[in-house]
Amino acid sequence: MDIPFIESKLNEIIKELEKEVMEVLMDEGLDKKQTNLRMKPLTSTKQVLTNALDSIKMVDKIANENLKD
Repeated sequence: MDIPFIESKLNEIIKELEKEVMEVLMDEGLDKKQTNLRMKPLTSTKQVLTNALDSIKMVDKIANENLKD
C-alpha cells in the first residue's frame, strides 16, 4: 500500500475542510446555533478521515509484520 500517497490525499481533503470551517466561522451573518449546525458535519468528516488514515496505517503495519513472520 502506498501510505504516503493516501496520507497526502487525505491531508488535501482535510485542508479543504479547514477552509470551509474558516468560511463558516468568518460568516458574521450566522448566529451561534447556525454556526454550530454547519460545523458539526465538517468536524465529523475530519474525524472520520483521521480515523480512516489511522486504520489504514494499522492494517499496513500488521500486514507487514505478518509478511516478516
